[in-house]
Amino acid sequence: MERKILDAEQLTTALKSLGGWTTEDKFLKKQLKFENFADALSFVNQVGALAEAADHHPDITFGWGYVDIALTTHDRGGVTDLDIDLAAKIDRLV
Repeated sequence: MERKILDAEQLTTALKSLGGWTTEDKFLKKQLKFENFADALSFVNQVGALAEAADHHPDITFGWGYVDIALTTHDRGGVTDLDIDLAAKIDRLV
């Protein structure tokens, strides 16, 4: 992957292929709801495995019944194709 910052048009196009992701302050974000803490934790662990395999480091906050994910390519300072690819893989987990 090139890991180039996506321009506004590229980002708009990419968001159409994803489920429920938004952009905010150079991040791609999504909140997911779960029945309980154990389900949220299990999901976070699955996302962690995907992220580790992609050598990517999302910001994840979770608690009882929710997971908040924020993706950005830190060394590029914004959303790149790496973030879009990981977001798509995360969507397939749900």
